[in-house]
Amino acid sequence: MKQIFAFENENQMMLHKDLAHSMFQRLQPYQLYLQQEFALKESPKAVVWTPADLATTIFSTVPIPAYTKKNIIYMSPIVEEWQSIFFEQLDSRDLPVIKNYYEQNTKSQMMEILAHELTHHSDLFLEEFDVGDWEKDIWFEEGMCFYLPRKFLLDDQAFDEISAVERTLVKEFKDTYGQHPLSDFGSTSYKGNMTSIMYDYWRSFLAVKKLIDRAEGDIKQVFSQYQDWYNSGKKNSLMDYFQINI
Repeated sequence: MKQIFAFENENQMMLHKDLAHSMFQRLQPYQLYLQQEFALKESPKAVVWTPADLATTIFSTVPIPAYTKKNIIYMSPIVEEWQSIFFEQLDSRDLPVIKNYYEQNTKSQMMEILAHELTHHSDLFLEEFDVGDWEKDIWFEEGMCFYLPRKFLLDDQAFDEISAVERTLVKEFKDTYGQHPLSDFGSTSYKGNMTSIMYDYWRSFLAVKKLIDRAEGDIKQVFSQYQDWYNSGKKNSLMDYFQINI
């Protein structure tokens, strides 16, 4: 993979180049892990580092400045932009412990998000993520694309901490944003506000974690079950297939 910097002026780029380069270097061991264990056969061609305004208005209209488009990952390397997003998803609720978590772990969260985007390129996911028919049931891929990076990048304590944070957020916002089954998480979900979008990401991670816990940590067994569902024609929702609710 290559790194490409798409900024409107060199001074802005220089402010964020070191962090971007550091994250890119940290991605290399995870990339190797995916290649060896989780069928990453073709990596993206590049990571394009670009501010949120360019990511969400010029290169795409996706409301979050981290996404995969064809064979390229686009992501903002600007800490302040991500901190703003993390606070926005709290929807003005009084959640000081959660807010403090994001304040203290912004860079760690950014690294997880970068690795999340790389994980989408695994061939264990059976539909092309950015061109497939994903009106529904996107939760398994999205959840797994957070589970794998977190298991690799975080120690057990940090993994448990982010799990607890997202469990708390799901509980906090259930009455407002949780009135639909997780199977409905799909391409139309991105039309909501930041909290409604992230709510389904939180649930997706927790659902995948629940499946892997149920399989006693056997990630590949869970992938195999998902592939059986897909190859049998997706006859019912993936949530029903797994007999899981969250």
